[in-house]
Amino acid sequence: MPYVKAHKRRSGARVRSHHRRRRSNVRRVARRRPASGSGAGGVWFIAAIAAVGIIGVVVDWIQRHPVVSTLLGVFLVAVLIASLAVAARMSSRRRAEQAQRDRLVALTDGMTGPQFEQWFARILAASGFHDVRVCGGSGDRGADILAKSPDGRRVVVQCKRQHLGNRVGSAAIQRFAGTCRSIHGGEICLLVTNSHFTAGDCQRLARELGIVLVDRTVLEMWAWSGQPPAGILS
Repeated sequence: MPYVKAHKRRSGARVRSHHRRRRSNVRRVARRRPASGSGAGGVWFIAAIAAVGIIGVVVDWIQRHPVVSTLLGVFLVAVLIASLAVAARMSSRRRAEQAQRDRLVALTDGMTGPQFEQWFARILAASGFHDVRVCGGSGDRGADILAKSPDGRRVVVQCKRQHLGNRVGSAAIQRFAGTCRSIHGGEICLLVTNSHFTAGDCQRLARELGIVLVDRTVLEMWAWSGQPPAGILS
């Protein structure tokens, strides 16, 4: 028994000594760890000194070589102007290519409703309408596009993107007539579809309600010519 007690005391002393050494090592490591903020500040300080040095070297070189510096400046300005000209030319070419594609009404057959609205908005802008704004979506209350005609009248457009076999009926005309003027203040109200309107009294109803119908035939003529067909602005 005395041996066991002595053995336990020696084991406990070794364990306590081991824990003291570990705590001491942890404290030493913690003291050696540098503060992250001071390291970042040192990096920024060195970078600032390097930047000042580079600027000084450049200024000194320019002062020693004024002719070369002038030629280099002219060259850089010329490169910048040429780059801007190329970018403008490419942008103009993309717009021309888009306008050429927009002339094909068959493209609308593969579009979604919002894509059809964007397409017709481009047709309006290309044919002299201004302040063209697509506003279709939930809560649009019947107005997919708002614009101003070339003579300044307020234009309200509702777009109906349909499959070719589907036609737009008189109910759509009546619903649009109920909001285009009373809510949106339209002076020219266009109901546009890439398909056709149902046969019967659609044309008569549209005339009575002051709605201009633009079906696939009229739309194709408008897109191809770049001018609104006769009767649109009358």
